[in-house]
Amino acid sequence: MKKDNRFETKVIHSGYSSDQHHGALAPPIFPTSTFVFPDAETGEHRFAGEQEGYIYSRLGNPTVKMLEERIAVLEGGDQGLAFASGMAAVSAVLMGLTKSEDHILCSQGVYGCTFGLLQMLRDKYNVEHDLIAMSHPDVIEAYIRPNTKVIFIETPINPTMALVDLKMIGLIAAKYKIKVVVDNTFCTPYLQRPLEHGCHLVIHSATKYIGGHGDVVAGLVVGDKETIDLLAATTQKDIGGIMSPFDAWLLLRGLKTLPVRMDRHCDNAMYISKKLRKHPSVEAVYFPGDPEFADYTIAQKQMARSGGLISFKIKGDKKDAQNFINSMKLLKIAVSLGDAETLIQHPATMTHAVVPKEARDRMGISDNLIRLSVGLEAKEDIWEDLEQALQQHLRKTETV
Repeated sequence: MKKDNRFETKVIHSGYSSDQHHGALAPPIFPTSTFVFPDAETGEHRFAGEQEGYIYSRLGNPTVKMLEERIAVLEGGDQGLAFASGMAAVSAVLMGLTKSEDHILCSQGVYGCTFGLLQMLRDKYNVEHDLIAMSHPDVIEAYIRPNTKVIFIETPINPTMALVDLKMIGLIAAKYKIKVVVDNTFCTPYLQRPLEHGCHLVIHSATKYIGGHGDVVAGLVVGDKETIDLLAATTQKDIGGIMSPFDAWLLLRGLKTLPVRMDRHCDNAMYISKKLRKHPSVEAVYFPGDPEFADYTIAQKQMARSGGLISFKIKGDKKDAQNFINSMKLLKIAVSLGDAETLIQHPATMTHAVVPKEARDRMGISDNLIRLSVGLEAKEDIWEDLEQALQQHLRKTETV
């Protein structure tokens, strides 16, 4: 395959050649825990790193390697590394790049479990962190310490959809020689490639859009060879949160349709966001493709399209938000995102419940905030379900 092939071709062909596997069109699954050495000397050389070859599936597996090579090509990195979940990937990266008394600088909003991991690193291992609004270089530089080793960001941020300027972060990090880690789950490499903006590592909860069908839990990391080798030899190998060969195969299959799916997610989300903005029961809409969105200019600069996630505030309190969610007939009440089905959830009591209320308030996660992962259904059917629930909400508020 040519290196300059377009993205839609790379997601189908990179990392696999049917010539190597008896002409099989679909990549094979290697469900083996260990690999046989032809002699004892080969085992010695492989363990010493003097000879390439497989040893044990916790240390590498052919099916998993195909996926790692494919995601690296798509993100424009040297190497990929696969994990059993998105949080296994996040924890391996943050633990692998820091030690006791180091400091991590984070975007103000992060996924609830990432927030919990940061608290654990602080309390158990004395790795400090600051959560800040990364809106201006002066603000960011004011928080950088001599022991700051990592800048960790989500963009868009879960669930407020706030954006961080990747080029700005890349320039600051280069000045201070700090590693930048970007959770790119919401965008996938089809919509955004942080490495092209001076960032160093990209993380995906591959459970989401990469898989795309709600049938696998997995994580991926992409970056330079030196850093990926370090993570593979330490926090991946020794903690052991590895991906199974079957999950890697599911993700290889899911990736083939990523561009087609993402275009549909984006089209549907744009349609729904416009409808939501006009409804009298909706207090605010947060969507990167909305010209009135605070970070719209950043979205236009670094995202190919606006994505499939929308957050919005319904008028009222927590109970009003929950009653609205409970009124759904077609949409599924579930956490996660990026599935074919449209999913709706309440961040304050679900994905970000672990975050203390004061911190949630600083992040902008109010009790009336709702997150919508717009699926692949007919956009009119998605809206009809939302509209009937919104109308119920409107009638209730009008009678109060």
